[in-house]
Amino acid sequence: MRNPLSKKVVNLEPSGIRKFFDVVNEMKDAISLGVGEPDFDTPWRIREEGIYTLEQGRTFYTSNAGLKELKIEIAKYTKERMKVEYEPNKEVLVTVGGSEAIDIMFRAMLDAGDEVLIPQPSFVSYLPCAVMADGVPVVIPLKNENEFKLTAEELEAAVTPKSKILVMPFPNNPTGAIMTKEDLEPIVDLIIKHDLYVLSDEIYAELSYQGDHVSIASFPGMRERTIMVNGFSKSFAMTGWRLGYACGPENIIEQMTKVHQYAIMCAPTNSQYAAVEGLRNCQGEVVKMREEYDRRRRFLVHEFGRMGLECFEPYGAFYIFPSIQEFGMTSEEFANRLLEEEKVAVVPGTAFGACGEGFLRISYAYSLEDLKEAVGRLERFIERLRK
Repeated sequence: MRNPLSKKVVNLEPSGIRKFFDVVNEMKDAISLGVGEPDFDTPWRIREEGIYTLEQGRTFYTSNAGLKELKIEIAKYTKERMKVEYEPNKEVLVTVGGSEAIDIMFRAMLDAGDEVLIPQPSFVSYLPCAVMADGVPVVIPLKNENEFKLTAEELEAAVTPKSKILVMPFPNNPTGAIMTKEDLEPIVDLIIKHDLYVLSDEIYAELSYQGDHVSIASFPGMRERTIMVNGFSKSFAMTGWRLGYACGPENIIEQMTKVHQYAIMCAPTNSQYAAVEGLRNCQGEVVKMREEYDRRRRFLVHEFGRMGLECFEPYGAFYIFPSIQEFGMTSEEFANRLLEEEKVAVVPGTAFGACGEGFLRISYAYSLEDLKEAVGRLERFIERLRK
């Protein structure tokens, strides 16, 4: 028989995040600090609207691009929070999570050989989605000494005549890094100079702890060359509802909608109705969750400092990215031993790119009680290593 598999897909590396947690599920008394999923329940008003939608029999397809009411609320939200205005019927597309928006943007915009500039460490999907869309990923390794922010010098060095899309993954998963207005200004100048388009992944925009999040699309000249990707999973604790969206220029959104139409049809109907309720009436719950994440963030920063574990202070998302280079082990070796010896699961930094070597991603989307117990086990482990 001929080989049934695509070489392109076979050659992709599987996600480096999940394998530790397959083990954790079978391990008694293990604590997992790895999965990027809020530990809060979806706000009750959102759940109630989802239930009501089912009771009313609203189980039909919506339009391909999404419910009109939801697109209007998304446009209101981006105008208020991101300072960017979009026309709901032409420039907003509702997707199955932010991940689908990333995938279909690449498929709608890339021709074979087009380069996608991907700062790493970053979310695991950018590189394989670029490859599957016949793009050429060009990794920009970010540096700990810059708090894993993208600098103008790093971007300039990576651009070639084939460069088409720059991924801007801030606030960042896995590092917790953010880009301020001052950080973004020189990046914007280079984007315009080199005529690049931008995938601005703003899924953690509501989880910013150093003032309001700044969208790169809000800069002069950037709205027309940026696709803003966001969703409800992180800020509204709606991971299982699988709902995201993309906002951008009409000509790009039109082609993304075409791909979405053939591959997906539409996002889940009851999730869309529930999200309308979330955007209209649940901002208070979002603020409360952010305040609790901030409390946990400050606890971990303090504890790692007390332990002498090198770590810059993260100001976004719900991750912290400590260095374990002093112990002379790879990130995977450290994570494996920590799991085996102390039953604490974390993610090796290399799951997010080779430049994550020597670091760990630790999520604080867990209760303070779990974090305290995990920190105690981690401290015990590194004390043994230091002897």
